[in-house]
Amino acid sequence: MSNPISRFRSHRSPVLARHGIVATSQPLAAQAGLRVLQAGGNAADAAVVTAIVLNVVEPASTGAGGDAFALVRWANEGKVRALNGSGRAPAAADPDALRARGWSKIPTYDPLAITVPGSVDAWHELLTTYGTITWEEALAPAIQYAEEGFPVSPIIAGQWAQAASRLRGDEEAARVYLPGGKAPRAGQIFRQPDLARTFRRIAEQGPQEFYEGQTAQAMVDCVQAKGGWLDTSDLRSHRSTWEKPISTDHQGVTVFEHPPNGQGLTALIAMNLAAAAGFGAADWGSVEATHTLIEAMKLGFADGYRYIADPAISDVPVESLLADAYASARSDSTGTSEMAGSAM
Repeated sequence: MSNPISRFRSHRSPVLARHGIVATSQPLAAQAGLRVLQAGGNAADAAVVTAIVLNVVEPASTGAGGDAFALVRWANEGKVRALNGSGRAPAAADPDALRARGWSKIPTYDPLAITVPGSVDAWHELLTTYGTITWEEALAPAIQYAEEGFPVSPIIAGQWAQAASRLRGDEEAARVYLPGGKAPRAGQIFRQPDLARTFRRIAEQGPQEFYEGQTAQAMVDCVQAKGGWLDTSDLRSHRSTWEKPISTDHQGVTVFEHPPNGQGLTALIAMNLAAAAGFGAADWGSVEATHTLIEAMKLGFADGYRYIADPAISDVPVESLLADAYASARSDSTGTSEMAGSAM
């Protein structure tokens, strides 16, 4: 059998390690997590520290104001667990009120789209369940980067510039994220003293400060002043939950994902569709294989948009959607299998 590493097709070499590895889209965050491992921390410690640092050095992505999910396999447990740190819609959310304001769906950039931020509770839950470092230690690297500043990396600088016009539409967003009225350039040092103070309060007082203290009240005041529904009672009642993951077998490998309301069902459906269409017979990276994957992902996303919801209030037929019979019927009804077969 050929060495799988020798068949790795990329312009970059794979990163190999024996005692742990951290992969992120931002090197400073990866380094923060790696330092935790080198100091004797475990994977949960490193994951939490990395996620919190990303909040600072990659501000365009989900941070303390968003959600968090984690798939965890702890060796001595022998099973995979799914931590759902997503927040629910505010209790006052009202579809009729949306329609009265002229919306036929949830607006993307509007206070009405704001749900309870679940990340902070999820970070704490993962750390207290599996971690070894303290909550204060977990927040320390992010606080340091926020106080002292960090050099903005090129890709993030480009994303920042693309969002500049939207940021200018909000006075506070412009003050924080457009220093001097402009998006930071690549290499420019960017500081966030306000975020550092917020994280320091959360570090000292615990995650309850974020959901019940000064930070909670500031979030509610801001959202409600702009017409949103978020209330202090929504924040106080939030809790992360541990769920049983969903999975499918693909080419001899069991692939785990988060159950709904997570979006992992989309990927698993796509894998089953690709298998039903004969993916694997064509060479990896070929036009035929790539075409099959694209069509499978299109159908997977279509099913995801149709079915994925909060299972607490909506029936999501996960077992049926992941059945081999469904993949075969779905593939045949759309011509995906014929397309893949003729291409091969």
